[in-house]
Amino acid sequence: MAKYLIIVESPTKVKTIKKFLGSNYDVAASNGHVRDMPKSQLGFDVENNYEPKYITIRGKGDILAELAKDSKKGR
Repeated sequence: MAKYLIIVESPTKVKTIKKFLGSNYDVAASNGHVRDMPKSQLGFDVENNYEPKYITIRGKGDILAELAKDSKKGR
């Protein structure tokens, strides 16, 4: 059976939310923000329909990789 993935910021919220959801849901924590707009340049591309530019916050790459792996397990 496929599961849905819900990503929240706080590991404490994971425990609380799991209590309310059924077994068809997985809940994972990102431990805060994982991406941000760059500070050294404009945060969006004016010529490409104002497409936002994001960078991974230093030290959050492992968390993003784990969340991506978890997302491939579900839908």
